[in-house]
Amino acid sequence: MEKVCVDHDKCVGCGACVAIAPDTFEFNEDGLSSVKDSKVTDQAKEAMETCPYSAISIKEEDSNNKDKKTAN
Repeated sequence: MEKVCVDHDKCVGCGACVAIAPDTFEFNEDGLSSVKDSKVTDQAKEAMETCPYSAISIKEEDSNNKDKKTAN
């Protein structure tokens, strides 16, 4: 199953993802983007492609519950 993820080491809190996909992303207490619904939607994909810091990815969980990166 694919899920949306945010790399907090790359995120600077610019808010592009929250503006594009507010059902998927929100700001956490540190002012960085956080995933509130990890479902992969067209808006989530657009936010991933738009992120200027490449902080959003879509990952797939394998059967061993390990994440494999499928997109930047």
